[in-house]
Amino acid sequence: MDKKKILIASDHAGFELKEKFLKSSNLFPEVEFLDLGPKDGTSVDYPDFAKKLSLELLKGRANEGVLICGSGQGMAIQANRFKGIRAALCWNAAVAKLSREHNNSNVLCLASRVVDEKTNIEILKTWLDTQFLGGRHLARVEKIDSPL
Repeated sequence: MDKKKILIASDHAGFELKEKFLKSSNLFPEVEFLDLGPKDGTSVDYPDFAKKLSLELLKGRANEGVLICGSGQGMAIQANRFKGIRAALCWNAAVAKLSREHNNSNVLCLASRVVDEKTNIEILKTWLDTQFLGGRHLARVEKIDSPL
């Protein structure tokens, strides 16, 4: 079975959690994470990494991505500036599930400083295991992706 390719990036605040995901293949055995940085915990600017991931996703390097910063908010704001990116800031598994089922999110944003590691792992597992429902939600997602 081919592993699902998922882009992943963080800032310095999310670096430790990103590294945990990268080094814990037992947590996500079905996933091959493609690390877009940073390479260490030195202070960096989150918009740079959200932009990098968004552009790589739009180029088709993968179908989904994960962004991690302290609150998750900055990453979500930057990523959602790109047409075709539907970044969801999720703080629990229920929100992650709904972001996929109803909004067809293709980027998950996690908050390393305000959500504990165990919950962030649960959020990511739920997000990866959940599919878009389509149906009545499709027209709404099409409106999200349409020009203003």
